[in-house]
Amino acid sequence: MIPSIHAITSDRVIAQGDFVERARGVMGTLGARGAVHLRSRLLSGARLYELAVALGPLQERTGCWVVVSDRLDVGLAAGAAAAQLTTRSIAVRDARRLAPTFPLGASVHAADEAAAAERDGATWVVAGHVFRTASHPGDAPRGARLVAEVAARVRIPCIAIGGVRPEHVAALRRAGAHGVAAISGIWGERDAERAARRYLSACERDHDS
Repeated sequence: MIPSIHAITSDRVIAQGDFVERARGVMGTLGARGAVHLRSRLLSGARLYELAVALGPLQERTGCWVVVSDRLDVGLAAGAAAAQLTTRSIAVRDARRLAPTFPLGASVHAADEAAAAERDGATWVVAGHVFRTASHPGDAPRGARLVAEVAARVRIPCIAIGGVRPEHVAALRRAGAHGVAAISGIWGERDAERAARRYLSACERDHDS
């Protein structure tokens, strides 16, 4: 089962001295419904490997996935649950040749891209950005319409990203999202565990309604 809450890091988040402790707290809160993505443009592969290995025992204990962004090799070597591929990564079809059964996410911005990723072997897609976000200044958000278009084109799960807050979860699920991803919505809060719980509660309320 693909996790429904994806807590994605940034360079600033992952560089904080207490990151591993905070990540462990988020993983314990989300459990099998969640995933922590180790994403960094600046860290070396060696450091990403160290972080993934450090979180490995909690992955086994809680069921919360550790996902390594861009670096399929690091994800495989560290025993991560999956890898997230972006435009900076090896192509999905090439990654699938190297790792036939390893779960692979693909970052997409349009329904056509999502359909291509599915054909190439992606396990899920992360589609965005949906709402206005500081990580994409000046870029117009694509709205829940993007999620609906992607969900209509693919059979694999669609995760909505970009300015997503807990109060957006119900509408995004109605549009066809399997789940949501957050960066500042979780890591930008003083209490990341509490923030993660709000997203999880929103998903559970929508599932029960």
